[in-house]
Amino acid sequence: MPRDKIENHEKIIVAAYREFLVYGFQEASMRRIASECGMSAPGLYKHFPSKEDMFAALVNPTIDGLFSIYNDIERAYNSELDSQKSFDSSMVWEDKKETMAFMEYIYNHFDEFKLIICKSQGTRYECFTHDIAVLEEEVTMRYMKRLESKGRKLKKVDKKEFHLLVTTNIEAIFQAVVHDFSREEAMHYAETLELFFVPAWRTLFGL
Repeated sequence: MPRDKIENHEKIIVAAYREFLVYGFQEASMRRIASECGMSAPGLYKHFPSKEDMFAALVNPTIDGLFSIYNDIERAYNSELDSQKSFDSSMVWEDKKETMAFMEYIYNHFDEFKLIICKSQGTRYECFTHDIAVLEEEVTMRYMKRLESKGRKLKKVDKKEFHLLVTTNIEAIFQAVVHDFSREEAMHYAETLELFFVPAWRTLFGL
């Protein structure tokens, strides 16, 4: 990409962040973004085919990073389970501090999550918390099936209730973004969520 095109692209990214954070996706104006960059609106479309493509370019790398965290956690749990000669219930959730790790990641990418959680109405990201809740359900249930395959007897969990509980947990985490918590407030809140939810999950599954 020529240097002047790279510089224009970088200007667009900065201006797009500001525009979407202030106005949200639906009310954001490509003309305002272009004006801030000293460009014409048609010039923006040489960089991004649509307004939603521009929004996606801002948030997709962060979403990919979050999915990578889920993959890493699942691999770590499975590796730990494989290394155990006998089942130890203390290894499930206890001392993992996953909510705090998620919150740390969220606050390392706060503007992106502000866009996703608060400013994405009208895009494919407006159901993001639901999509993450579904992912959380899938990861958890795969792990629970592995525990059962190892001979651990678990309580039967109603799928609809489990979906609602997981959704509540995920939405609770992102409320820190909705309410503009400082990083310090958010990390304390994450610790509180751990104290609140971890014993509940253990009780739910009979661990």
